[in-house]
Amino acid sequence: MTSFLIIDDHPLFREALGNAVRLALPEAQIFEAVSIEDALHILASEQGIDLALLDLSLPDADGFSGFLRLRETYPRMPVAIVSSEEDQHVVREALALGAAGYLPKSTSKRELAQSIEGVLSGSVSVPKDFVATPERRKAASAKALQVKLRELTPQQLRVLDLLRRGYPNRQIAQELQLAESTVKAHITEILRKLGLFSRNKAVIEIGKIELPDPRSRSHARVDRGTP
Repeated sequence: MTSFLIIDDHPLFREALGNAVRLALPEAQIFEAVSIEDALHILASEQGIDLALLDLSLPDADGFSGFLRLRETYPRMPVAIVSSEEDQHVVREALALGAAGYLPKSTSKRELAQSIEGVLSGSVSVPKDFVATPERRKAASAKALQVKLRELTPQQLRVLDLLRRGYPNRQIAQELQLAESTVKAHITEILRKLGLFSRNKAVIEIGKIELPDPRSRSHARVDRGTP
């Protein structure tokens, strides 16, 4: 079951956003918070939140302070901003900081539902009138991909590194001393986490950025089993 955390101190908008979530995913599990402290309390007890929908203006947060606090505490959890602020500079800053999307509160329920579906599938949702220069669009795309890379395990990073070097599955398996079926499972999970739909697309996109060093992960381990 897909689970959401709606963080907004306005009950009417929490209800409206919950309705948009249910329009996209009728069986979704929805948690509600009225502040960042409230959200952190929920996240400490509820594991596996798939997406947080965050209002920028809260009793205990202003600007991007609440977003940054969530990202610091739960770096693997996607956070999409839902705000009445539609200034393009704010949208660009949100994307540069790693927001999974920026959804204006003026958006209709059906459009919000479509945006939520898009974010869950790995795309970055932005307002209709948002215009990014090619350089900024590339920078935002690379930033979003780097955020998603944090979701990969150290072993998946090793597989991805060999993948972008052009290694076939059999050679990756030999290099990492894995079964070829395990390599295939890793690649499937890598593509899912990165929101990419083909091996070739992964090679192209990852070739544009620097991969994190698996050894720098605090949870780094030798993983010779399942992904």
